[in-house]
Amino acid sequence: MSDTHTHTHTHTHTCPSLSCCFLISLIMDVRWVCSTLSLLISVIGAALGSVDDGWYTKVQAEVRVVEGYPVVLPCTFSHPQHSQHASLQVLWRLGHGQGATVLYRCTSGSGSPTCDPGPQQDRRYRLEGNPREHDVSLRISGAALQDSGRYFCRVEVQGRDHISFEDKMGTRLRVEAPPRILALSVEGSEESGFRALCRVQGSPLPDVQWLGPDDLLEGSLIGSPVGSSVGSSAVHFQTVSQLRDVEPGRRYICSASNPLGKEQAALYVLQPRPPLHVGGASPPLLLLLSLSLGAKLLLLVGVGLWMVQGGALQGVGCWWK
Repeated sequence: MSDTHTHTHTHTHTCPSLSCCFLISLIMDVRWVCSTLSLLISVIGAALGSVDDGWYTKVQAEVRVVEGYPVVLPCTFSHPQHSQHASLQVLWRLGHGQGATVLYRCTSGSGSPTCDPGPQQDRRYRLEGNPREHDVSLRISGAALQDSGRYFCRVEVQGRDHISFEDKMGTRLRVEAPPRILALSVEGSEESGFRALCRVQGSPLPDVQWLGPDDLLEGSLIGSPVGSSVGSSAVHFQTVSQLRDVEPGRRYICSASNPLGKEQAALYVLQPRPPLHVGGASPPLLLLLSLSLGAKLLLLVGVGLWMVQGGALQGVGCWWK
């Protein structure tokens, strides 16, 4: 019996050295990185190409201005190079949806370098850019607190296909104003007590303090509304501070401040006047006496006129007879 030996030969590739193995691994890593980068570049290029080949607008998220100064709301747009259009219409709206207000509208004809807003357009608003240069920025002269809100830029293209597009987020305009004291008054009576009221306006909403003859006094706010995001009334930037237990004969100061400035106004509370009495007579009795004397005076004047014009002349005629 003979033993049969089977020899199995396995051929393996071994690196002659450690540096050779590291070099091969590095080459494989570089190939993987290059293929990945090539794929990313192609994806990014396709995405950029789709943007360049479409319609879109570019606006600024937020713009701030101090009350009374002009402000520009930037808005640019792009469209495909191959697109053909006869005219462009530009719209600027304050707010979004059903409650939006169209503030500016103009039309630029084919080949025209200007955009005509029409005769009814409010002159506070005008186009700062040139639509033919893809710039439809809006300029507002003399910004007021009521102008605060979110604005939306819209471009409508008249041509083979009617196309309209706008930025969905819009531009938030924040109009800021230093404090202003609108009114300072006193209400109440001796029985219920007196209180001082100070109505102020500003944006950001001012902080109100009361100062007495000697120290800082504790006041309280009667509501503190703030501006809305759709459109604002000046009332949204006003607040009223009250100071209770005001004493007649003393001087009080209302002080309003915010990051843009400070304003103060002084209030002097007069002593209440006592009711007027003559000889212990009450006011209703004095009124009756005055009316009685007035009636008698009118009667005497009427009799005198009658005598002069009628009776006196008749007596003279009888004497001559």
